[in-house]
Amino acid sequence: MNTAHSPQPEKIQSMFSKVAKNYDRANSVLSMGIHHLWRKKLVQVSGVKKGMSVLDCATGTGDLAITFKKTVGPEGSVLGTDFCPEMLAPAPAKAKNLGLDIRFEQADVTQLPYPDHQFDLVSISFGIRNVSDPVKALSEMARVTKPGGQVLVLEFGQTDLPIFSDLYHFYSEKVLPVLGGWVTGQKEAYQYLQKSSAAFPCKEEFLDLMKQTQAFESVQYHSLTGGIAYIYQGVTSRATT
Repeated sequence: MNTAHSPQPEKIQSMFSKVAKNYDRANSVLSMGIHHLWRKKLVQVSGVKKGMSVLDCATGTGDLAITFKKTVGPEGSVLGTDFCPEMLAPAPAKAKNLGLDIRFEQADVTQLPYPDHQFDLVSISFGIRNVSDPVKALSEMARVTKPGGQVLVLEFGQTDLPIFSDLYHFYSEKVLPVLGGWVTGQKEAYQYLQKSSAAFPCKEEFLDLMKQTQAFESVQYHSLTGGIAYIYQGVTSRATT
């Protein structure tokens, strides 16, 4: 990844604060609801069980945290964090309206304020490409995960399927920024979304970032919807120092 073009935290925070009010609506319009299925698939892939503890980083308005809480149940715990307070603002009420007890806190994934080995599982969805140092973020996520626990990442990628690839590129380059701008009034944010998704490492390249942390004993990926998005799964090393 070219660090010269790494996201600038202040700009990213400002951008998300502007789209926060209409973020959920824009997601549903732009993905035709598929993003909910992707989050459910991540929870399914994780194999998370009732009673487990989960940290969801870059939780935004809390969708993935909510999906996890439905699985771990009342005896489990879910903590959702985000570095943008405006994005986080709707999350507590959204969880409460569903009768779910989820804690939400402002925190930066590259500097998590939690002890080592605290959570059974740590996740991030559509957030890792927005941090200035993805390897540092992955290292932090692994640090707060219990030995033998899991780090799960859901992120956009690039599809190379014939015909489908051309259609998706047209949609993401020409249609998505216009639609996103129409829903949120922030066309520039969705131009950034398209460009960052097209440039961000995916498949084996992203697994290489995970390997650079030297925190995982195994890593793998799962392709979603023809490669529009990917789930990355890492099992943290069981040996502790």
